[in-house]
Amino acid sequence: MPRKRIDGNPRPPRIDPRGAAPHTSPMARKPTSEPSPVADFETSLDALEQLVEKMEHGEMSLEESLAAYERGVGLYRRCQGALEQAELRVRLLTDPEDPASGEPFPGHPPATSADA
Repeated sequence: MPRKRIDGNPRPPRIDPRGAAPHTSPMARKPTSEPSPVADFETSLDALEQLVEKMEHGEMSLEESLAAYERGVGLYRRCQGALEQAELRVRLLTDPEDPASGEPFPGHPPATSADA
């Protein structure tokens, strides 16, 4: 039931000048400035797989191949960083008091403070 003003007339819905739905607070919306590490990992991995596939066809010039390789290294590093963040989160969730006591995932060297 709509709220009534003191004079008894129903109050019209609030309209946010930025286009938000009525009766929503701008504070309730999540900021969309940066993707989550998981979303960034997924996007980077997809882009890396497409780039590798394109390079495997062998139809690129030397200059295009070098640029693609450079982009691939950057994508690989973003993926690796996202995986390291995920591993750290798992360690913190496993033992928040002593995250360093966690065992490394199989096939990965233990993370050190120098790696960060």
